[in-house]
Amino acid sequence: MSNPTSIPPLRIEDHVQAHWTEQERENAALILDFFQTLMNEHDFDATLARHGDSPYVQHNRAIPDGVHGLVGYVKNLAKRFPDYAFDVKRVIASGDHVVLHSHATFKAAHRGDERKGFIITDTFRLEGGRLAEHWDAI
Repeated sequence: MSNPTSIPPLRIEDHVQAHWTEQERENAALILDFFQTLMNEHDFDATLARHGDSPYVQHNRAIPDGVHGLVGYVKNLAKRFPDYAFDVKRVIASGDHVVLHSHATFKAAHRGDERKGFIITDTFRLEGGRLAEHWDAI
């Protein structure tokens, strides 16, 4: 699928910090790729192919556990808001945790307008290079 937004693709090179270990860089790259594929490109098949077997626990009561549950949730959201996307502002990597600070919008016309959309913090825990847990604050 193509990127339905005017947000540039999420790239690790735009966020990497000099103090990160190689594992932290790999973890951050995995999460950015996950967000780009699912949240910005809405490529549900690729998301499931790459991450569908992860032992993913969702700590948001509105979203079912497992990557399949998350994909179903985002799929329904994208039907209602086809331009739904995330602009990641900052990435924090520490050990097995990666935190994204993002501006999410539902309409392409709202991209870059901080008065529109939502500021979201997503925290992921990875285990062996796989998605293990997710928390968010909106």
